[in-house]
Amino acid sequence: MSNFLEITLRPAIGSDAAAIAKMMRASLNALIWMPVLHTPEEDLFFIRDILLPNQQVTVAEAGGQIVGFIAVSGEWVEQLYLDPAWTGRGIGSRLLTQATAGMPFIKLHCFQINSGARRFYERHGFRAESFGDGSSNEEGLPDILYVRRP
Repeated sequence: MSNFLEITLRPAIGSDAAAIAKMMRASLNALIWMPVLHTPEEDLFFIRDILLPNQQVTVAEAGGQIVGFIAVSGEWVEQLYLDPAWTGRGIGSRLLTQATAGMPFIKLHCFQINSGARRFYERHGFRAESFGDGSSNEEGLPDILYVRRP
């Protein structure tokens, strides 16, 4: 993959579902501590039938390939994933900035063990509001409620 490919952000469309699901699974598989709870078919169902119809989803594309996405619903960032081969290039920052522009109050959850994501969100002005024991998420992993206020 070239460092020189232009990254474009655009709203996701229904035909993106399979590429988004595949990229999300690659991202999750790169996290050695993340339990695998869903099949690729369940990932596709989630993206196609739950996420895309009900949330504002923006994809990042490079050379016609989806390399990241963000999903926002109300004041929540529900999902933010990057293809592991495309991290560290400012794509996550661009997705977060564009998708949350004009939102005065933003919330999201992050797993406590995900130190890279924690640094990313804290760099973008999010502050830990509360810490959970994992009983409220399907992975069973301790999490953090992050909030960014005006």
